[in-house]
Amino acid sequence: MLWIPGPTHVRPELLALCARPMFGHRGPVMRETIERLDPGLRLAFGLAPASTAHVAVHSVSATAMMESSLIGAGPRILSLVNGAFSRRWHQIAAALGKRTQILEVPWGEVVPSTALERALGEQGPFDAVTVVASETSTGAATPLAPLGEVLSAYPQTLLLVDVVSWIAGAPVDFDAQHLDFAFAGVQKALALPPGISVLCASERYMERCRAQEHRGYALDPERIITGHALRKTPATPAIPQYVALAQQLEDISAGVTLPESAGHLSGSDAWAARFAKHERMRARTHGWAAGHGLPSFPAEQHASPTVSCLRANELDVAGLLAGLAQRGFEISNGYGALKGETFRIGHMGDHTEEGLEELLSAADEVLAGLPAAGH
Repeated sequence: MLWIPGPTHVRPELLALCARPMFGHRGPVMRETIERLDPGLRLAFGLAPASTAHVAVHSVSATAMMESSLIGAGPRILSLVNGAFSRRWHQIAAALGKRTQILEVPWGEVVPSTALERALGEQGPFDAVTVVASETSTGAATPLAPLGEVLSAYPQTLLLVDVVSWIAGAPVDFDAQHLDFAFAGVQKALALPPGISVLCASERYMERCRAQEHRGYALDPERIITGHALRKTPATPAIPQYVALAQQLEDISAGVTLPESAGHLSGSDAWAARFAKHERMRARTHGWAAGHGLPSFPAEQHASPTVSCLRANELDVAGLLAGLAQRGFEISNGYGALKGETFRIGHMGDHTEEGLEELLSAADEVLAGLPAAGH
């Protein structure tokens, strides 16, 4: 059973949908499939019924959507960097020839809104700011509302947000938090096979995007979003993932994936209950870890609801991973420079609290059999 930070466990019924016979992507079945997506996507991004923001799906990875978001944003980019994926976004901006600046804090920390405000005043103007809501490499979650509040005083600066290991695990609140472009792959808290991305763009972003020249083709945000609205994808899409996403969004909205006690909920209430489940799983994981002297790598108040990154201290991480693998569980080592110093548990998507207890019980068995530190 996969308990890594993504891809994560996919329910068998969703996998079965991916094996159904193909159909044409320009026919009525594809149009109906795309139409099924929008209600759930609007709930996932926290859009009010009257919101003018645009939702869409595209058959690329979230890394490609990092690039796409920048294509429509303008030339001057400020990247908030606190881990591997936020740094990757800066690297993509540089590769696109953008005029880039970095506002960086140590891995595991989050960039405070006061630092952003200072950078905007002293180094600006900027066309856009990039931030990763949940930095999968460190398990650090950046509060978006304070950043959006700061940027509300800079109307020419767009807020671009990676919600890859956040969406469907915690509320996005796209409009209330002044977001302009947000995106995610579906292989994390949406609990689907990788291959497509979901996105949301403000009308303000769309106006900026239309003014940009040389937007390319496959990653042109205007082409992607307009094509979705017309139910005509720019090119042949990943049809099986579209079908599975439509079903998953409907299942989440209908409370199908919730514990039995909350299965009667629907709509935004069902989504809120899913978010609450992730909060409980985070608290349970951190409580278990603390009992073994394995504290959270980010400060507790900034710990992601979907990915727990835990300090290994003297623990033999490789031994823990191997012991769990023998018992049918897979968690993840630390990312990059944090390998061996941390380990990560992805408690997200359609994982259950009962399943988490099984994982932690197995981890207890493994830890009991590992040599004591220093031996």
